[in-house]
Amino acid sequence: MDPRPTLLVVAHGSRDPRHAATVSALCARVRTLRPGLRVEVGHLDFNAPRVPRVLERLAAEGVGDVVALPLLLTRAFHAKSDIPAVLREAAARLPRLTVRQAEVLGPSPLLTGALERRLAEAGLRPGDRRSTGVVLASAGSSDPEAIAVIAEIAREWRHTAGWCAVRPAFASASLPRTADAVRALRAEGVHRVAVAPYVIAPGFLPDRIVAGAREARADVLAPVLGDAPELARLLLRRYDQSVLAGAHGELSALTA
Repeated sequence: MDPRPTLLVVAHGSRDPRHAATVSALCARVRTLRPGLRVEVGHLDFNAPRVPRVLERLAAEGVGDVVALPLLLTRAFHAKSDIPAVLREAAARLPRLTVRQAEVLGPSPLLTGALERRLAEAGLRPGDRRSTGVVLASAGSSDPEAIAVIAEIAREWRHTAGWCAVRPAFASASLPRTADAVRALRAEGVHRVAVAPYVIAPGFLPDRIVAGAREARADVLAPVLGDAPELARLLLRRYDQSVLAGAHGELSALTA
C-alpha cells in the first residue's frame, strides 16, 4: 500500500459535461506531475462519483489516509460548510479512514500566472499591459470574505503585473457584472479591455461571464483556467501543505 495519502479532488459538479471533462483533464495533468500519486475525483452534486461513494471505495480497498482538496478558488460556503459536512459524515461511517480537508486553491501567485497564460493564449502580448484594463471575472458569492479576496487579488495583480487597471466582476450574487465592469473601464478611457475568467471549468456561471464580455464588446476574452500547468502545480502544493501539516500534528501528539 502506498504510504502517501490519496489525493481526493473535490469538485462541485455541473450538468454541463464540459465541467467534468475539464476536471478530469486537470487531474490527469496532476498525475503526470507526480507519478505514482493516487489521484481520485469526487463531486458534491450533479456528477458521479459523489464524494461519499469515493471515500467508501477507498476505505474498502484498505486506504487509510486521504487528503480532500476542494477545487475552489475562494473560501466561501462550499469550503466552509458543504464539504466539511460531507467529510464529517463519511468519517463517522468509516472510522479506519483518516480524511483531512486541504485549503482552497486561492489566492496564489500561481493562479494569476495561469490567468496571464490564458490572456496570452487569447492574443495579449507583454507590451499590451500598460494600455490594457482587465476584468477579473469570478463566479460570485454571497460570502463577504470571498468577495473581499477577489477585490484584493485584483488590486495586487494590477500592482505586480503592470496592467492599466484590474477590476473585479461577478457572474452571480455580487456586483458589478462582467458587462458593467467592461463598460466602466471604457468610460474611464482605457484603450483595451480584456476579460479574464477566474473560474476553473466551463458551466452556467462561466457562460454568463462569456456572455457579458461579448455583450460589452470586450477586446479580449480569455478561456477558463482549465488544466493550466500552474493550476496543477497549485493542487500539488496544497496537497503537500496538508500532508506536512498532518505529519506535524501527529508528531505533536506523540511528543505531548
